[in-house]
Amino acid sequence: MKRALLVAVLALTAVACDPPPTVGTIDVTLTTDPALCDPLGGERCYLPFPNNYFTLPSDDTATGLRVNFQRDALPANAAGVHVDPTELNRNDGFSPGSALTVQLPGVDLAASGAAPQTDIARSLDADAPIVILDTATGERHPYWAETDLGAPDDAHRLTFIRPARNFLEGHHYVVALRNLVDQAGDPLPTSDVFRAYRDMLDTGIPALENRRWAMEGLFGNLEFHGVPRDDLILAWDFTVASKRSLSERAIHMRDDAFEALGNTAPAFQVTSVVDSTRSDLLREVQGTFTVPNYLTGTGATGSVLNNGNGPGSSPVPQRNGNLTANFICTVPDSAVNADGSANPTRASLYGHGLMGSAREVLGAGSRFSRRSNTTYCATWWIGMSEEDIGSVVAALQDMSAFRTLPDRLQQSLLNFQFLGRLMKHKDGLSTHPAFQAADGTPLLDQENLTFIGVSQGGILGGAATALSTEWDRAFLGVPGMNYSLLLDRSIDFDVFAELYDPSYPDRIDRQMGILLSQMLWDRGENSAYAQHLTSDGYASSGDKQVMLFAAFGDHQVANVSTDVMARTIGAELRAPGLAPGRSADVEPFWGIPAVPSLPDQGGSYYVTWDFGTPTPPVGNVPNRAGEDPHGMGRAQDEVLDMALAFLDTGTLVDTCAGGPCQTLP
Repeated sequence: MKRALLVAVLALTAVACDPPPTVGTIDVTLTTDPALCDPLGGERCYLPFPNNYFTLPSDDTATGLRVNFQRDALPANAAGVHVDPTELNRNDGFSPGSALTVQLPGVDLAASGAAPQTDIARSLDADAPIVILDTATGERHPYWAETDLGAPDDAHRLTFIRPARNFLEGHHYVVALRNLVDQAGDPLPTSDVFRAYRDMLDTGIPALENRRWAMEGLFGNLEFHGVPRDDLILAWDFTVASKRSLSERAIHMRDDAFEALGNTAPAFQVTSVVDSTRSDLLREVQGTFTVPNYLTGTGATGSVLNNGNGPGSSPVPQRNGNLTANFICTVPDSAVNADGSANPTRASLYGHGLMGSAREVLGAGSRFSRRSNTTYCATWWIGMSEEDIGSVVAALQDMSAFRTLPDRLQQSLLNFQFLGRLMKHKDGLSTHPAFQAADGTPLLDQENLTFIGVSQGGILGGAATALSTEWDRAFLGVPGMNYSLLLDRSIDFDVFAELYDPSYPDRIDRQMGILLSQMLWDRGENSAYAQHLTSDGYASSGDKQVMLFAAFGDHQVANVSTDVMARTIGAELRAPGLAPGRSADVEPFWGIPAVPSLPDQGGSYYVTWDFGTPTPPVGNVPNRAGEDPHGMGRAQDEVLDMALAFLDTGTLVDTCAGGPCQTLP
C-alpha cells in the first residue's frame, strides 16, 4: 500500500526533492563507470542507444540539450583508438532514423509477440511488449523489432527497434520494454540497476540516485499512457535532433552562396565538346563551374566543413574562397530539327550511384533521350564519389575520420544547386555554342528544371531536392534513406566489410560505429531532410513533388528503406503495389495510403515494380536470391513513360494496365 501510494503521488506531481522517496534498499554492483556509461546498458558502455543519458542541458540548442559522449565510452578499433565524439557532440539530439538498440541476451522476439518487419501494425497494439511513446503528442510510434542476424553468438547479438517512419525532429520519446521472454519461454530478467528504479529501491550509490527523478518522470509518462511500471524490464528516453541541428549547415551554405550570387549565373567553362557516338545523343559536353567553398583547404577529398572543431565553435561553416566543380552534360539529337533550327529541350539534373561519377549521365542521357527531348547535366557527389574511396577506407579503419563524408556531401548538395542555376539562367550554359543551334538559338528550355537520381542518387537526391530553390520535382529511382538501416541489407557493403570487420573486430562495436556515424551522415542524405521534402518545406525551397521508384527484391537498396521514406514524406502508393502473395508482409505497404484512382496529379508517389526477383528475406541481411533488379527498367518504355509524365506535369499515369507494375521473366 505504501509503495502504491508513492507511485501515484510521483506520477501526478513534479515536486523537487533529492532524492525521491524509496520503499526499500538493494545491493547493486556496477560493471561500468556511470560518468562514462549508462548503467542500464550493463557491460556495454553506450547502450541502450540512442539515450538522453548521453546528453547535457544547453541554452544554445533548439532542444535544450547537447550530446555529450565521452571518448573512452565509444567503440575502439583494433589499435585501441576510440571514436572521437567531438563532432557528434555538436548535435542537440539523435538521428531521426536511428534504430533503438539494446542487448537482450536470449530474447525470443516472436514468442514475446514483438512486431516483426512483416507486421508493423502490431507495434501499436495496446499490449505490445515494446512501446515507443512520443511524450509531446502522447502517440505511440510504429516500428519493427529484429535481432542482429549477423552476430557470431548471443553474447554479441543486439536487438534493433527500427522506426517504420522517421522520428519527429526535436521530439522526446520514451522507450518501454515489458513481458519479453527467452527461447525457453521464461521471462527475461531485469537488471538490478533498473529494478532499483522501477521498484523504488535505494542503491546507496549517488551516481544512480541522482538519476531517480528522471526515471520517475519516464515511469509517470508511461503510466499516464497505459503502460504500468510493474511490467517493465527496461525503459529509457531519447531526444531527436532538431530541424536546426540537422539542416542548418546546408541551409546556411545555400543561402549564403546564393545571396553572393544574386541574380547572376555562376561562372563556368566548357572544356570539351564531343559529337556523341551514343544512340540518341548529339553532343557530350564537359566543363567546370565555380561554387563558394565551405570546406577546409581547397575542398579536396578528406576535407571537412570550415566550421572549427572545438567546444563553443559554431557548427555553421564559413566561406573559404571558391571551389571548382566539374560537370558533364548530354544534349539529345532531338534538340536540333532537320533544318538545323533549335528544338529546345527539357532540362534535368542527374545524380549518380554509389561511389560513382557524373560520367554515368552519359548512359542515362542516352536512355532517357530515346523517349524525351531532355538535356541532362551531372556533377559528382563529392563525399561519396570515386574520388572519395580513399577517405572511405580511412573511415572504415578509424571511424573518427568519418566526418569528411557527410561534410563533403553537404558541399555537393550546394554544387547541384549551382549547376541547376547554370542550366536555367539565360547567362548560364545557354550562352555557349555547345548548348546552341547553329544560329545561336539556345537549346535549353530555361523555364523548367527537374531532378533524376538513381540508387545513391536517390538516397542523396531527396536531400538536394528538399534544399533546392532551382527545381520542384524529382524522380528518385531505387532510393531509400538512412544508411545505418541499409548497410546490413545491401550486397554493396560486402566489399567494405572486408576492411571494416578487421578494424573493429567486435560485432557490437561495428554496429554501434554505424549507428553513431548516422548522426553525421544524416546531414548529407535523405534522412535529415525528408520531413521537409513534400510538406513543411524549408524557407526559400517550398514543398516538392517526388516519385519514389522501387525494384521489388532489390539486392542493393532494401525495399524496407524505401517504405520508411515513403511513410516519412507522405507519399501515396501506386496500387496495386504488388501481385497477391509476392510480399511476405501481413499488410503490404502498411501505413502508405493508396492513390484513389489514376491518373492522379499534384501528389508525391511510391511505385514498386516487380521484375520477378524472389521475395527478399526478413531481417538485416541482403537479398541475394535471383537476379538483382536494381538496374532493371532503365530502358523500358513503360517505366520511362511513367517517369517522364511525372517530371513533365506531376501526374502519375497508369502504364501497367491497371494491375501490378511488373516485367516478369
